[in-house]
Amino acid sequence: MKMTKVLKPAEVTRDWVLIDAEGKTFGRILTEVATLLRGKHKPSFTPNVDCGDYVVIINAEKAKFSGVKLEDKEYFTHSGYFGSTKSKKLGDMLDNHTEKLYRLAVRGMLPKTTLGRHMLKKLKVYVGSEHPHTAQINKEA
Repeated sequence: MKMTKVLKPAEVTRDWVLIDAEGKTFGRILTEVATLLRGKHKPSFTPNVDCGDYVVIINAEKAKFSGVKLEDKEYFTHSGYFGSTKSKKLGDMLDNHTEKLYRLAVRGMLPKTTLGRHMLKKLKVYVGSEHPHTAQINKEA
């Protein structure tokens, strides 16, 4: 009988993956990113260990959106005080806070624990095609 190998945090090997968002659908990019950050694409996946890869997204502002989401979809924030609810349209978020938009969307697909917050720190989002991680990039997705 073979035993399943349980990965320890010291045994994790991480790659750097470059994703070009130009012309790709926003949600499809994010599901791929969440899988890579979580490490579920690896045969050595262990749920209680952060075994995912670093992900660099370039050309983030050039992702495609279907329908009228850019005008209709809203993101809400609330400070906890009465009447402090604020909303921003998806189009405004894409223009002004692209990195925050990607981070918010991927955060919803990761575990809501300390482990999920550590996974989210491995996501790097850049608006243009330039990024400072050229030395680390192993493969492109």
